[in-house]
Amino acid sequence: MPRKENKPALKIGGRTVGGNAPAFIIAELSANHGQKLETALKSVRAAAKAGADAIKLQTYTADTLTIDSDKKYFRINQGTLWDGRTLYDLYKEAYTPWDWHYKLKKAAVDEGLVFFSTPFDRTAADFLEELGVPAYKIASFELTDLPLVEYVAAKGKPVIISAGISTLPEIAGAVAACRKVKNGRVALLKCTSSYPAPYGEMNLLTMPDLGARFGCVAGLSDHSEGITAPVAAAALGAKIIEKHFILDRKLGGPDAAFSLEAGGFAAMVKAVRQAEASLGKVTYKLSVASRRSRKFSRSLFAVADIRKGEAFTEVNVRSIRPADGLPPKHLPEILGRRAADDIERGTPLKWAHLKK
Repeated sequence: MPRKENKPALKIGGRTVGGNAPAFIIAELSANHGQKLETALKSVRAAAKAGADAIKLQTYTADTLTIDSDKKYFRINQGTLWDGRTLYDLYKEAYTPWDWHYKLKKAAVDEGLVFFSTPFDRTAADFLEELGVPAYKIASFELTDLPLVEYVAAKGKPVIISAGISTLPEIAGAVAACRKVKNGRVALLKCTSSYPAPYGEMNLLTMPDLGARFGCVAGLSDHSEGITAPVAAAALGAKIIEKHFILDRKLGGPDAAFSLEAGGFAAMVKAVRQAEASLGKVTYKLSVASRRSRKFSRSLFAVADIRKGEAFTEVNVRSIRPADGLPPKHLPEILGRRAADDIERGTPLKWAHLKK
């Protein structure tokens, strides 16, 4: 008997995430606004048109993430797009002004999108709680900050955690921190924290393993280029897919290189939905089209004129297409028997053709 699958699910902004629902597709705005509110608002509307289910921000300031220092510890030198810059300088460029959140939330709700964000410290979590977000995201680089994870989880909302730079014990610690404050509504996202992430380092098979290990909704936070990884994740059962969204890569910015423009995002959504539809269910029942196609399967035909009383042989009877004759499995029973009457070449063989 097939194994019955456990399909955990969450409710986020009235949407079912997990279970038998299609993947919850999140457009990550991040820094892709160039510090222009109108660009951010246009991005929200474009993401909705492209088929996103949600828009997500990142709520921090340079001062809540780090300090303004030029010491070597604070300068990026990891083979990334941002090498040579200080953390403070990067975050000052990338942050989304907090006073924008109100207008962006209204725009998202007006477009039918779920609106939420990633808080990077307690003040951001408190701000988002006042804003009334229906869920929280924990970024890969904050997963090991267990006091922050616990503080966010204590808000009682679903918590989506990216596991991009953490070991399995560290992931377990973050899940335990949520459950410690009686919040079992956790989703885990496979993430490769490389920008852009090479396909050979995606290891998407880890995603369903995360769901199985922790009994939670599992998905993908994607930093690769293109749409291949999200579609593959959908085929593996991803219930959340997060992808960076940008109106136009010409806008530039820290995340532009691995973000999808509206057309690419729409193509991703379409391909993900097609992949999900292709998965279907476990069934051996033939579709109407498949049953029609059986017309062109093989059967036994007279492939030469056969006279009454002549023996059936491998020369005058063959298994060929189409399927109007006897099933091929009966060939051994027929060989050596004799024809009940004359049979013209190209006639599908029936039991009535055999002499009794």
